[in-house]
Amino acid sequence: MATGILTDETADRIVTTCRTAIGDSLRSVTYFTRDDYEQVYLREDLERDADLSTFIGHEWRGFKTTQTAYEGSELGAYDYTIRVFENGFLIRVTNDSEGVFVTTDGLTVKDFEEVATALDAFLSDRELS
Repeated sequence: MATGILTDETADRIVTTCRTAIGDSLRSVTYFTRDDYEQVYLREDLERDADLSTFIGHEWRGFKTTQTAYEGSELGAYDYTIRVFENGFLIRVTNDSEGVFVTTDGLTVKDFEEVATALDAFLSDRELS
């Protein structure tokens, strides 16, 4: 799965972070920047047929538009996004230059919060490096 934008160690760290928080409900993990992406995990029972480049485009560009719309609102600073679909969920955590989106089977809000917090810490650590 590696495309070279992440080291194997970094890709493993992202997957371990997600698997620890989500367990067997984890479906996929994709790391992305403005220019590239890498799917670092796909559960064995799923097919590799998702149009990830379109997903990334939407998750990056669409996010920037949405984030701007809510800036300065009484809701406070953006933390993460959860999208609910018929067959699962997508959670997206980003900073200014990179992000991770994770797809899952059913989870609780507490589970989403746990994985979002862990991924935010991972991305923050990378910013400091």
